[in-house]
Amino acid sequence: MKGFDYDMDDLPGKIAQVKSSAGRLSFLRLLIFVGIGIFGVLTLSQSVIWVLPLIAAIIIFISSIQKYNYKKDQEAIYNALILIDKQAGQRKDRELVGIDQGKEFQDKNHPFANDLDLFGEHSLFQLVNHTISKGARKKLADLMKSSFDQKEAKKLQKASEELAGKPGLLKAIESCGIAFFSEEKSSSHWRELLTSQKKIPLYISVLSILGPVFGLILVGLSIVGVIPGAIVGVWILLGLIPLGYVFKFLKEASEKLPTRSQLKAYTTWLYELEKMEFSSPLLKEKHQLILTKKESASQLFKQLDRLGMWIDNRLNILYIPFNLLLWTDLMLMKQFQTWINIHGEAMAKIPDLLEDWEVLVSLGAFEYEIGVHGDLEFDDSAVLVGSEISHPLLKPEKAIANDFQLGLMQKFILLTGANMSGKTTFMRTLGINAVMANIGLKPFASKFKMGDFQLYTSMRNTDNLGESVSSFYAELSRIHNLIERLEKKEKIFFLLDEILKGTNTEDRIAGSEALLKQVAKTEGLGIVSTHDIELSALEGKIAGVENRSFHSEILDDTINFDYKLKKGPCPSFNAHKLMELMGIRFQE
Repeated sequence: MKGFDYDMDDLPGKIAQVKSSAGRLSFLRLLIFVGIGIFGVLTLSQSVIWVLPLIAAIIIFISSIQKYNYKKDQEAIYNALILIDKQAGQRKDRELVGIDQGKEFQDKNHPFANDLDLFGEHSLFQLVNHTISKGARKKLADLMKSSFDQKEAKKLQKASEELAGKPGLLKAIESCGIAFFSEEKSSSHWRELLTSQKKIPLYISVLSILGPVFGLILVGLSIVGVIPGAIVGVWILLGLIPLGYVFKFLKEASEKLPTRSQLKAYTTWLYELEKMEFSSPLLKEKHQLILTKKESASQLFKQLDRLGMWIDNRLNILYIPFNLLLWTDLMLMKQFQTWINIHGEAMAKIPDLLEDWEVLVSLGAFEYEIGVHGDLEFDDSAVLVGSEISHPLLKPEKAIANDFQLGLMQKFILLTGANMSGKTTFMRTLGINAVMANIGLKPFASKFKMGDFQLYTSMRNTDNLGESVSSFYAELSRIHNLIERLEKKEKIFFLLDEILKGTNTEDRIAGSEALLKQVAKTEGLGIVSTHDIELSALEGKIAGVENRSFHSEILDDTINFDYKLKKGPCPSFNAHKLMELMGIRFQE
């Protein structure tokens, strides 16, 4: 199988070149088509000797079509590479407008996905997703929302690291998908078709051979005048009986088979993957599943593509005469069903396997494009330790990194700070980096140690008029779910932002203290942010509770933030000054 050029150098120039070549081929194809018509007329009206240049012209015509299609495919690849390069720049600059947001995967009831910008506008999904098919997009989203599993995370990490070192493969998989892949037909229908093994009737097998043989003999004898042309007409009428029998089968096959562009995407993906060698366990496992003992999967899909082309073009005006004379539908039905009987069961699994590869390629592409090279370590205990941790969705030059440690003797952080000082962003930084570690990506930190726990957040609790739910009740429901899971002895790292903010100060302080005392008896660890400085007194009352804070500095008519995490409670707040800056006049 001929491969494509994935070199990124001078793509506009290459596009202009292939367009020019395709134009010349298109003109040549027109001339040859006219020649076929001329030689066909001469063969029928003058002498059978003209059949030789007719056959030669047909062969050249088919070859020119193949070359033209290849040029157009290469042009599509180059355009896809330009798009990939553009989006890579957007991701590096964190300018994510126009990149797939994965909004349909948002879930407000999920333990953490809704609070950490995993999906939607300016989301982690936009940074990570390089998938093409709907199935792969969902698999990636499911992975991002999956429960924490260190064993799987380690396998994914090794796989993404290895793929990040193969940029050529990453570009080939994504660009071919963009250029060719389409889902105009349901994949379930043609998988059903490929697994429908049937015995081929004996008379079909016999007539598929006799049809072309006797058809050619009768046509030849008619041309040289040995038999009258009426005999050929009788032959055509006889052929309508077996041809009618296979018509329905081939019609259903045409409806269920994927489009040629989709088969081209599968074939090219398989071709690129088959050339590779992998060392990480997960990639070796996935690679082995697409390798076949005799013919390669890419060659088998190419055969399916070729059969599909003939099946789809059976009603073409050039095909119909050959079919009526040579009964070619019988041969086509036999070849297609034979292919299904031998290869269908195994090949029906390939699209699902390729979806897995799309997900892995997305992880590798993320690491290659914008990943960091810090140390990631998994620990059996419930700890979270990081050095120079920053948020992946912030521009690197603007992101402020912080160090953090939680676990062992230090189980809970009471996070206080002035408005807009960075409390919520810091909590999301920890949460989203933990998610990245869980899906096999390096967190944005120089060092990151993650323990064996599940993640739970309560940050974006909003009211729902349709369900008659207030934001305060929504938060209480989240906390209730957290308590239930903790009391079942689950190890959970939780992030509770501005706890119990929907009630009065007295009840909020009392409720927060009661909650922390209750949680202190479980396997939980986490961060609780609050504006109630009174809660900082819990550091000495509840074991494992420590104060951390973000500060601000008020200078005349400005408020400065350094976004650095500090020990101890926040010494001063800025709400009064912020309100003054917004025009609220306080009376002396």
